[in-house]
Amino acid sequence: MRRIRLFFFLTLLASASICAQNKEVLYDFYEIPQSLMVNPGVKTSEKWHTGVPFISGFSFQAGTSGVTVNDLFANDGIDFTTKVQERVLDAMTHKDDFSTTTQIEGFNVGFRGRNRPDDYYSFGVYGETDIIVYWPKDLAILAFEGNGGANIGRSFDLGHLSLRGEMVNVFHFGINRKISNTLTVGARAKLYSSVFQFQSKGNSGSFRTTQGQNNIYVSTLSADMQLRTAGAKEIFDILDDETRSARDELPSLFTKRVLLGGNLGLGFDAGFSYNLNPQTTITASVLDVGFIYQSKDVQNYTLRGTASTEGITVFIPEDIDNVDNDLWEELLDDIEEALPYEENTQGYISLRPVKAYGSIRYDFGEGGRGFDNCGCGINAGGGSNSDYYRNSVGGQLFMMKRPRGIQAALTGFYQRRFGRVLSLKGTYTVDKYSLSNVGLGLNFQAGPINFYIMGDNLLSYRNVADSHYASLQFGFNIISWNGN
Repeated sequence: MRRIRLFFFLTLLASASICAQNKEVLYDFYEIPQSLMVNPGVKTSEKWHTGVPFISGFSFQAGTSGVTVNDLFANDGIDFTTKVQERVLDAMTHKDDFSTTTQIEGFNVGFRGRNRPDDYYSFGVYGETDIIVYWPKDLAILAFEGNGGANIGRSFDLGHLSLRGEMVNVFHFGINRKISNTLTVGARAKLYSSVFQFQSKGNSGSFRTTQGQNNIYVSTLSADMQLRTAGAKEIFDILDDETRSARDELPSLFTKRVLLGGNLGLGFDAGFSYNLNPQTTITASVLDVGFIYQSKDVQNYTLRGTASTEGITVFIPEDIDNVDNDLWEELLDDIEEALPYEENTQGYISLRPVKAYGSIRYDFGEGGRGFDNCGCGINAGGGSNSDYYRNSVGGQLFMMKRPRGIQAALTGFYQRRFGRVLSLKGTYTVDKYSLSNVGLGLNFQAGPINFYIMGDNLLSYRNVADSHYASLQFGFNIISWNGN
């Protein structure tokens, strides 16, 4: 049980920031090679690209759908306990979540086929950590207020406990094909190597205290709950064992699991871009349709059944001298017998969090010819795709499967290109975290050197502690259009 408590504590600590995996600024920003990672069917013009290892793509997003740091710790003269009651317990619901997602590319390489110049191949490796913990509203109220007073007769919903997290390394290979001057399609195969994974979802049950018959109150617990973990037990064994060196063993364990020594799985991405006319383009993609079979280092915990207790019955004064620890032990044994707590090592399948994008873009303000010598077979002789426009406007839709349903976001954007050297993209996004999320992306091309940086919810940077959302993405690439 100590490990479970430690596990939940570390999870909540890691989830002090929130993020949605939406990369709305990067999506359809086709001047950047990493746009292939959010739509394998995006338009491509380069002959080849290679990312600078470990700094070609880094993304981190943070925020909160409920309380902010400033809400709790601002020096506003309000008692902290009052803030917790009014801004957390009263205001947040079980649909509010704490989560974090971080991605870092090990390497990313792409090249156009010599014999099939219509095809652009890409491959690489990236690591991802994704954790989401929903706010357990009823359990928090139970812990903060107790089960007495106004809560007598209240049924606390145990189903409010819902969480999921993983760290995974992803090996991928994709093909982007220009079918015609109007249609580009793409797909990407993925091999997952899991470092750790945990999930507790679909829980149900209740805890209720009412007036008793043999004692003042009777408490009834009915539960059907489960926590599944894979890869966590060995990590905690190393941390718990004072005879073992965590500094020496943990890096080697992580390296082994990152390099296909963990639990393995398969998945794929797919997408397309289609020109309705020379200036209007629609795109769509679906990402991380896949699974991991968790069979190594598995430790599961279950709590199923129903139990009621009126506590310890003591007759005064004759039993006053008999109140000892044995009575409490007998009470606990009775509860455990009625409400079995079990552990097992059965393997399970964990599904990846599926994401989907869609967009429509209108281009205007002709800027001349694009990268004419990209080596594209279909476009080598000209066509609308080799022309570029200085301006683009449009809208994007993002959806993601989460334990409590679909998480969605709607984005409007404007993009401005300054020749082939500089491109800026501004976005305005509405989602569960913010109704005023203004983002900005910059792509800079100096010869073969490419640099990009993107940020979200820029208006909140005046007071980050009071922000509900923030994100950062950046990377360096080397790109060739004309053999440079």
